[in-house]
Parts: sequence; structure tokens; C-alpha cells
Amino acid sequence: MTEPTERRNFYGRVHGKTLRASQKEYLARDLESLRLPGVAAHENPARKPLDPDAIFGGPRPIWLEVGFGGGEHLVHMAARYPQVGIIGAEPFVNGIAMLLGKIRKAGVSNLVIHPGDVRDLFDVLPDGSVAKAFLNYPDPWPKARHHRRRFVTPGYLDALARVLVPGAEFRVATDIPDYVRQTLEEVPKAGFTLVSQTGQGAAWDDWISTRYEQKALREGRDPHYLTFRRN
Repeated sequence: MTEPTERRNFYGRVHGKTLRASQKEYLARDLESLRLPGVAAHENPARKPLDPDAIFGGPRPIWLEVGFGGGEHLVHMAARYPQVGIIGAEPFVNGIAMLLGKIRKAGVSNLVIHPGDVRDLFDVLPDGSVAKAFLNYPDPWPKARHHRRRFVTPGYLDALARVLVPGAEFRVATDIPDYVRQTLEEVPKAGFTLVSQTGQGAAWDDWISTRYEQKALREGRDPHYLTFRRN
């Protein structure tokens, strides 16, 4: 049976290697207090929009990282910009556990986690509630028949554009040339303007190289950094 288009995942597995004891502890003790409530369907079956000001206890700019991997970039940005509230969405359990360990070490308090599909988050974020978004080293889905699973497709991009405030910045980092191609083709169609496209050694001033980028460099793949502005 063909999977319905609206539920086609842009990510792969949600479980990886066996978690270490410390990571299991992070999940058991820390996740619930950092998890953004009101996103999961069983908590909010009517899909009532979230109150952006209530997420971080008062009005502040909200940023969103789609698929935070091991959490290096998410924690780095939270520490560098304490005046901002950052939401990280990630379905991969191992990545969530890694992030929780980094949060403990860094002591940041201006981020929350949606440990699941970002589409559920899009369903309940109000229009124009996010000031900046990041997509760092997303699952490349390299086979041509899987390209429709990539995040840079209309179903995801239209939802992202809706929740972004006009003028918001959308950053994409990837080491896959064909992902760059599809990003340049699809993102402008969703209501974005390309601001810059750079390569290795010319990332954003506040960029921190992630474990996925370091793996790409070790394997001889060059990073690409694309910046778009929401129209």
C-alpha cells in the first residue's frame, strides 16, 4: 500500500544504538521538564494553537531547529542568545538523549524540545510565530525515488513558511550537492528569497560545526550553507 503523501516522513529511524546508562537517566529525569506540552495529538486532540508567549514564560523571539541531531548547534545557539527562546524538534531518541546531556553541561534554560515529528509542531504553532529557523544536515534520502521524503518539499516548506514571521531567516546546511539543488528549486517557491550561498570556510558568524559536518569533512564531502529570507 502506498503511504499517504501527508504522512511521508522526512526522517528515517527513531532508534539507534543502545543508549548508555547516563543517557537513559537523562531521558527519564530531564525530558519531561523540557518537553513542549500541547503538541502531541493525545494532549491536544483539537489542535488548539499554542500561545507563543507562554512557551518561555513571556514574550521573546522564538527560533526553531528542525532535526537537531546530537544537539551541538541547538545548545550553542541557546547559550549565545539567552534572550531568545529556541524550540528543537527531533524524533531520533538517541539524539534527544545526547542533547539532554549537553543541556546539563551547558546549563542553558531557554530551550524546549519536541521529541517527535515537526509536522505535529507545525499543526499547533500560530502563523508568524517563529523568527528564525534552522535545517542542519537533514537526512539526505539519496535515492531519487526518495527525494520526495526530503524536508525541502512543498508539504514541509509551506508549513514552515506559514509559521515564520515575514522577514525571518531560514538557514540550511548540507553536504549533499543534490540536496542543495532541490533546496534552491523548492524553497523560493514556498515564499522565500535566497540571500546567500556559501561553502566550506564561509559559514555563518555564529555557526558551530556539528558532528555530522565533521563526518562529512572526514569523508571528503564539502559543506554548503544557504540562507533564505521569508518574503
